[in-house]
Formats: sequence, structure tokens, C-alpha cells
Amino acid sequence: MKFQKICVLGLGYIGLPTASTFATHGVQVIGVDVNPEVVNTLRNGGLHIQEPGLRTLVQAALRSGNLTIQNQPAAAEAFIIAVPTPFREQKRADLRAVEAAAQAIAPLLQRGNLVVLESTSPPLTTVEKVAPLLEMSGLRSGEDFYLAYVPERVLPGSILRELIENDRVIGGVNRASAEAARHLYSLFVRGELLLTDATTAEMVKLMENTYRDVNIAVANEFARLAERFGINVWEAIELANRHPRVNILHPGPGVGGHCISVDPWFLVEAAPDLARLIRTAREVNDGQPHHVVEFARQAFGDLHGLRIAALGLAYKADVDDLRESPAIEICRLFQQAGAEVLAFEPYRQEPQVDGIPLGRDLNQVLQAADLLVVLVAHRQFRSLSAAAAAQLMRHRQALDAVNLLNRAAWEKEGFQVLKVGEGLR
Repeated sequence: MKFQKICVLGLGYIGLPTASTFATHGVQVIGVDVNPEVVNTLRNGGLHIQEPGLRTLVQAALRSGNLTIQNQPAAAEAFIIAVPTPFREQKRADLRAVEAAAQAIAPLLQRGNLVVLESTSPPLTTVEKVAPLLEMSGLRSGEDFYLAYVPERVLPGSILRELIENDRVIGGVNRASAEAARHLYSLFVRGELLLTDATTAEMVKLMENTYRDVNIAVANEFARLAERFGINVWEAIELANRHPRVNILHPGPGVGGHCISVDPWFLVEAAPDLARLIRTAREVNDGQPHHVVEFARQAFGDLHGLRIAALGLAYKADVDDLRESPAIEICRLFQQAGAEVLAFEPYRQEPQVDGIPLGRDLNQVLQAADLLVVLVAHRQFRSLSAAAAAQLMRHRQALDAVNLLNRAAWEKEGFQVLKVGEGLR
């Protein structure tokens, strides 16, 4: 089976790298996005998301003539749906973009076409929601056209490498559909292509992220316990991990991103009576930003009028992705407590993000601040000088939510240092 022309719907963190990778491997690709700003930016040679190596890849795809950008899908031999699936009220999956994409594909479907859903979705989405919408074409999934669910398994910051090298789970509505999808992804994937059914593939994706979420929740609970017992959780974790069968993750300000902080709720939605541990882990991690702010209040007193220098707004280190970021939530909570927050996010240049003002550099953010709050372990922050901060700040106080600061060096400069996971001194 050969695929000479494919259509990728959704040009975000997954869709754009996927479309560009296919294009640089000799396939004609129609990249589709309903956001006119995204379409115009890409057509004009710009980039609306940041990922190492992505600009070079997209430019190569466009120069090759294999990648074209438009706002409507067109006929192709294969269609890939890579649109967002956020959650809405009551933590329920918002599948409207997936449904709209399937509806847009249906009039274009021809016998022998392949449709792949990559968007993270609750179990049974492919067979119970996407298939019926595509079958409005009059064609039957698994018989007249192939239908599969193929989740992405990449890490922001390493997307381009992992897109090619990672194993991929290929879930078809029947064996023929899985085989068709395997032929498509074999065009560039070097990892193993593992065939299963569509619902199992959906479950696998959710299990992977839920597993990490539950383990992060345990680490965050350990941190809270350590604070109460007056010990250092970072030392305790290091010692516990010397056990040959223990690997405790690091605590922090919470869990963000579009995957780990969202996907477990899809399982809670699908089976609330069974997913009790999963719900509890989500509640622990969702509550971590509130815990961090309350921890600061206990250590530093009334937050009203405090000038806070917040370092980092991304959901994790060394990426520009702000989706579901706990750092943003913490800044909002500080603002609600009456503090004045000025943040520095090295991967963002706009004057503010979600009502949080951004400084142009570290010096501006630290100038006359009362409290330094480290929320993201960006590499740009690792060389931050305690002596330089002491010269700029009005009061020498620091809250470290990611264990980035060297306590001895900062205390030598007269700072009171508070770390998440350490008892108050």
C-alpha cells in the first residue's frame, strides 16, 4: 500500500511536526488548521510554536513543495486528525474539534482511504464517535475505508527525535485498518510499530500518562509529609531510590501540559466508579499550586503588597508550552492574595500571559522584589547568581518549588530560602 498524498488536520505541537516529517520523506502533505493566524504565520514562513529543530524542519518541508498550508481539508489517500482535546466543565473531554474534523473529512472520503485519529481521547472515541461521523459519507469503516487510532508518544523538547525513534501503538477498528496505518507510519518511524485494536490503543495512551500522574502525586504527597515532619524530602527521595526496585519521581509546583494533567480525567469520566485512585491523584496534583502558595504564606506571612519575582511560566523546563501550567496558576493565586507579581519566562516575549505581566529579563524582574519564586527549572535559571539577586532585591527571600537553588550559596548571601518538600526552619 502506497500513500502519496495525505491530509493532516491540526497544526499544533503534534500535527505540524508530523505533517512536516511526512513531507520531508517525499509525501505530498496538505496541512490544515482552522485558526487563520496559524495558517497565515506558516504561509509567511513563521512559526507559532517553539520546539528545537522545528523551524528548520518546517522550512525544509515548505521549500520541498511537498507541504502546503490551508484552512480546509482536501481529498487525499490518508487523513490524520491531530486536533486538541482539552477538557471543559466538570473535567469532561471536549471532543468538538475531533468531531468537526471527522465531519469535514466525511464528504472527501473515497474507498480505500485511511483515517487516523492521533488526538488523545477517552476509550471508545474512535469506534463510537469518529466512525459514525465518517460513515455519514455512506462508506463503512473497516470495509470501505480504513480507520485507526495512533496516539503520539513524544516529549516536548524532543518531539522531532522521538516522533521518528519511539515505538508507536497502531490501533485499528479491524486488522486491515491497523495494517494500513502501519504502512503509513512505516514511511518515517524507526521504532517498532505495535498493532492492536483502536480502543486498546486509546487506553494505552491514557494509561501511560496516568501512570506518571499517579507517581507524581505520590511524590507531592511525600513532599507535604516531609514539610510536616520537618525533614528534607529531596534527601529522603535520593536515599529511597537507592533501593533497586524504587524510583520515586520529583515533587514540584503541580502537573501541567496537555497530556499528564488532562488525560487521567478521561478515564475518570469514562468510569468514575472505578477510577478512584486516578481521581485522587489528579486532585492531589491539581491542588499543589494552592499548597505552594499556602506554604509561602506560612513562611513569609501576609502576602498582600508583596512584590514577587516569578521565574518561569511554562509547564515544564526548557519548553515554551504554557498549557495547564501550574506556574501560571500559582502566579494567579499570589495575585488573588494581593501580591504584585512580575514573571520572567525566557521562551515568551509578550508583555503579559493570562493577566500575569512579564519582564524583559531577569534583572528587571528581580529589581526591588521582596520574594523570589522559582517555578520552572529552565536552564537559563540554573546559573542565577545569589550575589547578583541580593544586590537587586529589596528583601532577601526565596521560595524554590523545583529544588533549583543551592541553599548554602543563597543563605551565604543572607537569603531566607524555603523549598517545597522541606520543613519550615
